[in-house]
Amino acid sequence: MTRRPRRNHSAAFEARVALEAVKGERTLADLAQQYDVHPNQITTWWARLLESASEGFEKGAEKATEPVVDVKELHAKIGELTLANDFLEGALGRAGLLRKLQSDDRP
Repeated sequence: MTRRPRRNHSAAFEARVALEAVKGERTLADLAQQYDVHPNQITTWWARLLESASEGFEKGAEKATEPVVDVKELHAKIGELTLANDFLEGALGRAGLLRKLQSDDRP
């Protein structure tokens, strides 16, 4: 008997199967046969669904979805860009190109 290769199911598929298991309209064996997965896998998805269900009802759930900004990383990037600008300004000034660029910008 040959083994079937490992399959990766999408989160949407896992949620759909877990929701059907939570409804209780069909047995785990029926769902496993319909979706071609092991009943233990459905039980695992079911438990994960129930654990994460409370997150939707927590206060401030909207704030948790906002991306976290790393201020230290942004300050480091600002410093890096400032250093590069200063270097280029000095190099252009020594080459005499800075005065020419500034005079071309004036109307």
